Amino acid sequence: MATQIVIGLSAVVIAIDGAEAAALTVKPREPGAALPSPLKGLPFGPFDPDGHRTFEIAMREFVTRQTGFELGYVEQLYTFGDKGREAPLADVGAGAARVISVGYLAFTPRATPTAAPDSAWSPFFDFFPWEDWRKGRPGIIDAAILPALHAWAGRSESRAARIRLLFAQGASPWNEERVLERYELLYEAGLAPEAARDRSRAQGCAPAEPAATGLGEPMISDHRRILATGLGRLRGKLKYRPVIFELMGEAFTLSALQRTVEAISGVPLHKQNFRRVVERTGLVEGLGRMDAETGGRPAELFRFRRELLTAGHAGLSLPLLRD
Repeated sequence: MATQIVIGLSAVVIAIDGAEAAALTVKPREPGAALPSPLKGLPFGPFDPDGHRTFEIAMREFVTRQTGFELGYVEQLYTFGDKGREAPLADVGAGAARVISVGYLAFTPRATPTAAPDSAWSPFFDFFPWEDWRKGRPGIIDAAILPALHAWAGRSESRAARIRLLFAQGASPWNEERVLERYELLYEAGLAPEAARDRSRAQGCAPAEPAATGLGEPMISDHRRILATGLGRLRGKLKYRPVIFELMGEAFTLSALQRTVEAISGVPLHKQNFRRVVERTGLVEGLGRMDAETGGRPAELFRFRRELLTAGHAGLSLPLLRD
Protein backbone atom coordinates (compact mmCIF):
# COMPACT_ATOMS: atom_id res chain seq x y z
CA MET A 1 0.00 0.00 0.00
CA ALA A 2 1.43 3.37 -1.01
CA THR A 3 2.30 5.84 1.75
CA GLN A 4 -0.01 8.80 1.92
CA ILE A 5 1.69 12.15 1.39
CA VAL A 6 0.57 15.17 3.39
CA ILE A 7 1.88 18.67 2.63
CA GLY A 8 2.41 20.96 5.61
CA LEU A 9 3.15 24.67 5.31
CA SER A 10 5.26 26.65 7.77
CA ALA A 11 6.36 30.29 7.89
CA VAL A 12 9.53 31.98 9.14
CA VAL A 13 8.24 35.53 9.69
CA ILE A 14 11.02 37.98 10.59
CA ALA A 15 10.87 41.45 12.11
CA ILE A 16 13.08 43.72 14.19
CA ASP A 17 11.80 43.94 17.76
CA GLY A 18 13.74 46.66 19.56
CA ALA A 19 17.36 45.87 18.77
CA GLU A 20 16.78 42.18 18.07
CA ALA A 21 15.84 40.14 15.03
CA ALA A 22 12.79 38.11 16.00
CA ALA A 23 10.63 35.37 14.51
CA LEU A 24 6.90 35.01 14.90
CA THR A 25 6.22 31.90 16.99
CA VAL A 26 3.22 29.97 18.30
CA LYS A 27 2.59 27.35 20.97
CA PRO A 28 0.19 24.96 19.23
CA ARG A 29 -2.32 22.71 20.93
CA GLU A 30 -2.77 19.05 20.14
CA PRO A 31 -6.37 18.03 19.48
CA GLY A 32 -8.18 17.70 22.80
CA ALA A 33 -5.26 19.10 24.82
CA ALA A 34 -6.13 21.50 27.62
CA LEU A 35 -2.81 23.31 27.46
CA PRO A 36 -0.64 24.49 24.59
CA SER A 37 2.72 22.94 23.79
CA PRO A 38 5.49 23.85 26.27
CA LEU A 39 7.71 24.56 23.26
CA LYS A 40 7.41 27.22 20.61
CA GLY A 41 6.96 26.49 16.94
CA LEU A 42 6.48 28.35 13.70
CA PRO A 43 3.02 29.12 12.34
CA PHE A 44 2.07 26.02 10.33
CA GLY A 45 -0.80 23.97 8.99
CA PRO A 46 -1.84 21.42 6.33
CA PHE A 47 -2.39 22.27 2.70
CA ASP A 48 -5.89 21.40 1.53
CA PRO A 49 -5.81 20.83 -2.26
CA ASP A 50 -9.59 21.24 -2.43
CA GLY A 51 -9.86 24.32 -0.24
CA HIS A 52 -6.63 26.20 -1.03
CA ARG A 53 -5.84 27.56 -4.48
CA THR A 54 -2.10 28.00 -3.79
CA PHE A 55 0.44 27.12 -1.08
CA GLU A 56 1.08 30.79 -0.39
CA ILE A 57 -2.57 31.67 0.08
CA ALA A 58 -2.97 28.76 2.51
CA MET A 59 0.15 29.76 4.43
CA ARG A 60 -1.03 33.37 4.76
CA GLU A 61 -4.35 32.12 6.13
CA PHE A 62 -2.59 29.93 8.72
CA VAL A 63 -0.39 32.77 9.93
CA THR A 64 -3.29 35.20 10.29
CA ARG A 65 -5.53 32.66 12.01
CA GLN A 66 -2.85 31.51 14.46
CA THR A 67 -1.27 34.88 15.27
CA GLY A 68 -3.64 37.62 14.09
CA PHE A 69 -0.80 38.93 11.90
CA GLU A 70 -1.19 39.65 8.18
CA LEU A 71 1.88 39.00 6.05
CA GLY A 72 3.44 41.36 3.53
CA TYR A 73 6.52 40.27 1.55
CA VAL A 74 6.76 36.45 1.21
CA GLU A 75 9.04 34.06 -0.67
CA GLN A 76 9.39 30.29 -0.66
CA LEU A 77 12.23 29.10 1.55
CA TYR A 78 12.74 25.35 1.18
CA THR A 79 11.00 21.99 1.05
CA PHE A 80 11.65 19.70 4.01
CA GLY A 81 10.90 16.04 3.35
CA ASP A 82 13.10 14.02 5.69
CA LYS A 83 11.56 10.81 6.90
CA GLY A 84 10.97 10.81 10.63
CA ARG A 85 9.77 14.39 11.04
CA GLU A 86 6.20 13.21 11.71
CA ALA A 87 6.28 14.24 15.37
CA PRO A 88 2.83 14.70 16.91
CA LEU A 89 2.76 18.49 16.88
CA ALA A 90 4.07 18.75 13.34
CA ASP A 91 2.19 16.03 11.51
CA VAL A 92 -0.78 18.38 10.95
CA GLY A 93 -3.23 15.57 11.56
CA ALA A 94 -1.46 13.21 9.18
CA GLY A 95 -1.27 10.19 11.47
CA ALA A 96 0.96 7.63 9.74
CA ALA A 97 1.31 9.66 6.57
CA ARG A 98 4.62 10.98 5.26
CA VAL A 99 4.77 14.75 5.83
CA ILE A 100 6.40 17.09 3.33
CA SER A 101 6.83 20.60 4.74
CA VAL A 102 7.11 23.65 2.50
CA GLY A 103 8.68 26.58 4.33
CA TYR A 104 8.18 30.26 3.54
CA LEU A 105 10.23 33.31 4.48
CA ALA A 106 8.41 36.56 5.23
CA PHE A 107 9.52 40.02 6.39
CA THR A 108 7.77 42.90 8.11
CA PRO A 109 9.12 46.30 9.23
CA ARG A 110 7.55 46.19 12.69
CA ALA A 111 7.04 43.46 15.27
CA THR A 112 3.40 44.38 15.75
CA PRO A 113 2.10 42.89 19.02
CA THR A 114 0.29 39.65 18.29
CA ALA A 115 -3.42 39.47 19.03
CA ALA A 116 -3.74 35.70 19.31
CA PRO A 117 -2.99 33.74 22.52
CA ASP A 118 0.16 31.60 22.65
CA SER A 119 1.83 33.62 19.88
CA ALA A 120 4.78 35.98 20.27
CA TRP A 121 7.82 37.57 18.65
CA SER A 122 10.80 35.50 19.79
CA PRO A 123 14.44 36.68 19.38
CA PHE A 124 16.47 34.49 17.02
CA PHE A 125 19.38 34.32 19.40
CA ASP A 126 17.20 32.70 22.08
CA PHE A 127 17.23 29.67 19.77
CA PHE A 128 20.80 30.10 18.44
CA PRO A 129 22.89 31.93 21.09
CA TRP A 130 26.17 30.97 19.38
CA GLU A 131 25.15 33.01 16.32
CA ASP A 132 25.38 36.43 18.03
CA TRP A 133 28.90 37.85 17.56
CA ARG A 134 27.94 41.52 17.90
CA LYS A 135 29.91 41.81 21.16
CA GLY A 136 32.62 39.37 20.19
CA ARG A 137 32.93 35.60 20.10
CA PRO A 138 30.08 34.14 22.20
CA GLY A 139 31.39 32.53 25.38
CA ILE A 140 29.05 29.57 24.96
CA ILE A 141 31.14 28.31 22.02
CA ASP A 142 34.37 27.73 23.94
CA ALA A 143 32.76 27.02 27.33
CA ALA A 144 30.13 24.49 26.28
CA ILE A 145 29.85 23.73 22.58
CA LEU A 146 33.43 22.93 21.57
CA PRO A 147 34.24 20.64 24.54
CA ALA A 148 31.06 18.65 23.93
CA LEU A 149 31.63 18.46 20.17
CA HIS A 150 35.25 17.33 20.52
CA ALA A 151 34.19 14.64 23.00
CA TRP A 152 31.68 13.44 20.41
CA ALA A 153 34.21 13.64 17.56
CA GLY A 154 36.78 11.48 19.33
CA ARG A 155 39.58 10.63 16.91
CA SER A 156 37.54 11.31 13.78
CA GLU A 157 39.46 13.87 11.73
CA SER A 158 36.48 14.48 9.45
CA ARG A 159 34.31 15.40 12.43
CA ALA A 160 37.07 17.56 13.88
CA ALA A 161 37.44 19.39 10.57
CA ARG A 162 33.70 20.16 10.48
CA ILE A 163 33.89 21.51 14.02
CA ARG A 164 36.83 23.79 13.18
CA LEU A 165 35.17 25.04 10.01
CA LEU A 166 31.72 25.74 11.44
CA PHE A 167 32.70 27.17 14.84
CA ALA A 168 35.73 29.22 13.71
CA GLN A 169 38.37 27.28 15.59
CA GLY A 170 42.04 27.76 14.80
CA ALA A 171 42.57 29.54 11.48
CA SER A 172 38.99 29.01 10.28
CA PRO A 173 37.06 32.29 10.01
CA TRP A 174 33.46 32.68 11.19
CA ASN A 175 30.97 32.30 8.35
CA GLU A 176 27.68 33.80 9.54
CA GLU A 177 25.68 32.16 6.74
CA ARG A 178 26.22 28.57 7.94
CA VAL A 179 23.47 28.68 10.55
CA LEU A 180 21.81 25.46 9.39
CA GLU A 181 25.06 23.49 9.18
CA ARG A 182 25.96 24.45 12.74
CA TYR A 183 22.56 23.45 14.08
CA GLU A 184 22.64 20.16 12.17
CA LEU A 185 26.09 19.39 13.58
CA LEU A 186 24.79 19.95 17.12
CA TYR A 187 21.77 17.78 16.32
CA GLU A 188 23.95 14.98 14.89
CA ALA A 189 26.14 15.10 17.99
CA GLY A 190 23.07 14.78 20.21
CA LEU A 191 23.61 18.22 21.76
CA ALA A 192 20.36 19.68 20.45
CA PRO A 193 17.67 18.48 22.88
CA GLU A 194 15.33 17.74 19.97
CA ALA A 195 17.67 14.93 18.86
CA ALA A 196 16.94 12.56 21.76
CA ARG A 197 13.20 13.23 21.46
CA ASP A 198 13.18 12.49 17.73
CA ARG A 199 15.24 9.31 18.06
CA SER A 200 12.95 8.07 20.80
CA ARG A 201 9.87 8.77 18.68
CA ALA A 202 11.45 7.00 15.72
CA GLN A 203 11.64 3.90 17.92
CA GLY A 204 7.92 4.09 18.64
CA CYS A 205 8.11 5.80 22.03
CA ALA A 206 6.20 8.91 23.08
CA PRO A 207 8.62 11.10 25.04
CA ALA A 208 7.65 14.47 26.41
CA GLU A 209 8.92 17.59 24.71
CA PRO A 210 12.53 18.28 25.79
CA ALA A 211 13.61 20.97 28.22
CA ALA A 212 16.19 23.58 27.33
CA THR A 213 19.78 22.48 28.01
CA GLY A 214 21.55 25.82 27.67
CA LEU A 215 22.20 25.40 23.96
CA GLY A 216 19.27 27.47 22.77
CA GLU A 217 15.55 26.97 23.19
CA PRO A 218 14.28 23.74 21.59
CA MET A 219 11.25 23.86 19.30
CA ILE A 220 8.51 21.48 18.24
CA SER A 221 9.27 18.95 15.50
CA ASP A 222 12.00 20.21 13.13
CA HIS A 223 10.98 23.86 13.42
CA ARG A 224 14.38 24.94 14.79
CA ARG A 225 15.94 23.45 11.67
CA ILE A 226 13.50 25.41 9.52
CA LEU A 227 14.22 28.55 11.53
CA ALA A 228 17.98 28.04 11.06
CA THR A 229 17.42 27.65 7.33
CA GLY A 230 15.49 30.94 7.25
CA LEU A 231 18.13 32.88 9.18
CA GLY A 232 20.97 31.48 7.06
CA ARG A 233 19.09 32.27 3.86
CA LEU A 234 18.43 35.84 4.95
CA ARG A 235 22.06 36.38 5.96
CA GLY A 236 23.16 35.27 2.51
CA LYS A 237 20.57 37.40 0.73
CA LEU A 238 21.78 40.53 2.52
CA LYS A 239 24.80 40.54 0.22
CA TYR A 240 23.18 40.04 -3.16
CA ARG A 241 19.67 41.48 -2.82
CA PRO A 242 18.46 44.66 -1.05
CA VAL A 243 16.13 42.55 1.08
CA ILE A 244 17.15 44.31 4.32
CA PHE A 245 14.92 47.23 3.38
CA GLU A 246 11.86 45.00 3.75
CA LEU A 247 12.63 45.19 7.48
CA MET A 248 12.84 48.99 7.54
CA GLY A 249 10.06 51.56 7.78
CA GLU A 250 9.36 54.18 5.14
CA ALA A 251 11.90 56.54 6.77
CA PHE A 252 14.98 55.50 8.72
CA THR A 253 18.39 56.70 9.84
CA LEU A 254 21.59 55.05 8.63
CA SER A 255 22.34 54.09 12.24
CA ALA A 256 19.02 52.24 12.42
CA LEU A 257 19.83 50.52 9.12
CA GLN A 258 23.21 49.42 10.45
CA ARG A 259 21.68 48.08 13.68
CA THR A 260 19.18 46.09 11.64
CA VAL A 261 21.91 44.55 9.47
CA GLU A 262 23.89 43.70 12.61
CA ALA A 263 20.83 42.17 14.29
CA ILE A 264 20.34 39.86 11.30
CA SER A 265 23.96 39.05 10.50
CA GLY A 266 25.02 38.77 14.15
CA VAL A 267 28.32 40.57 13.47
CA PRO A 268 29.48 44.13 14.34
CA LEU A 269 30.02 46.49 11.43
CA HIS A 270 32.42 49.39 10.94
CA LYS A 271 30.25 52.53 11.03
CA GLN A 272 32.08 54.70 8.50
CA ASN A 273 32.74 51.84 6.08
CA PHE A 274 29.13 50.70 6.29
CA ARG A 275 27.93 54.18 5.36
CA ARG A 276 30.30 54.23 2.40
CA VAL A 277 28.89 50.88 1.26
CA VAL A 278 25.32 52.22 1.49
CA GLU A 279 26.22 55.41 -0.37
CA ARG A 280 27.93 53.50 -3.18
CA THR A 281 24.85 51.39 -3.85
CA GLY A 282 22.65 54.42 -4.51
CA LEU A 283 19.82 52.50 -2.82
CA VAL A 284 18.91 55.26 -0.36
CA GLU A 285 18.31 58.98 -0.58
CA GLY A 286 18.00 61.66 2.06
CA LEU A 287 14.55 63.05 2.84
CA GLY A 288 15.76 66.49 3.83
CA ARG A 289 14.55 66.19 7.41
CA MET A 290 15.95 65.01 10.70
CA ASP A 291 14.92 62.38 13.23
CA ALA A 292 14.57 64.15 16.56
CA GLU A 293 13.67 60.94 18.43
CA THR A 294 17.13 59.40 18.43
CA GLY A 295 17.80 60.57 21.99
CA GLY A 296 20.93 62.46 21.00
CA ARG A 297 22.09 64.51 18.09
CA PRO A 298 19.36 64.58 15.40
CA ALA A 299 20.14 62.25 12.49
CA GLU A 300 19.12 62.58 8.87
CA LEU A 301 16.26 60.42 7.64
CA PHE A 302 16.54 58.37 4.47
CA ARG A 303 14.24 56.29 2.30
CA PHE A 304 14.78 53.17 0.23
CA ARG A 305 14.64 53.87 -3.49
CA ARG A 306 12.28 51.00 -4.21
CA GLU A 307 11.95 52.06 -7.83
CA LEU A 308 15.49 50.75 -8.38
CA LEU A 309 14.49 47.16 -7.62
CA THR A 310 14.04 46.50 -11.32
CA ALA A 311 17.55 47.77 -12.06
CA GLY A 312 19.25 44.67 -10.68
CA HIS A 313 20.84 46.32 -7.64
CA ALA A 314 22.80 44.04 -5.35
CA GLY A 315 22.59 43.98 -1.58
CA LEU A 316 25.04 45.28 1.02
CA SER A 317 28.51 43.97 1.76
CA LEU A 318 29.33 43.60 5.45
CA PRO A 319 32.36 45.74 6.42
CA LEU A 320 33.20 43.98 9.68
CA LEU A 321 34.44 46.02 12.61
CA ARG A 322 37.67 43.99 12.74
CA ASP A 323 38.43 45.02 9.14
